[in-house]
Amino acid sequence: QLQFVESGGGLVQPGGSLRLSCAPSGRTLDIYAWGWFRQAPGKEREGVSCLSTSDGSTDYADSVEGRFTISRDNAANTVYLQLNDLKPEDTAVYYCAARVRDTFGTSCSGTIYLYEFDYWGQGTQVIVSS
Repeated sequence: QLQFVESGGGLVQPGGSLRLSCAPSGRTLDIYAWGWFRQAPGKEREGVSCLSTSDGSTDYADSVEGRFTISRDNAANTVYLQLNDLKPEDTAVYYCAARVRDTFGTSCSGTIYLYEFDYWGQGTQVIVSS
């Protein structure tokens, strides 16, 4: 069983930055990719970013490309999502997720789909408002 502890959310002004963290516990050796998703009020959960542990490939939603950066600290066993130049439309609950099946491949490329990921964090709230 895999569980996560997410942190780093909060209230920030437009143009500000946050860094979200996701620290897994349990069996982590078989994780092929990490993902970050978000869900705004009244909207469906959408993929934001993906990081492959197999080949290091990353991918981002068009709406966050150039502003968000996904990374991993192997020593700390933590995955991060750096959020820069935040906009009000980035307001959402952010979730980290892990892919442990290779059914959908082990790389990150193209649209980031929810069904490609198997384990989910509890979410951390990000509010961008002046």
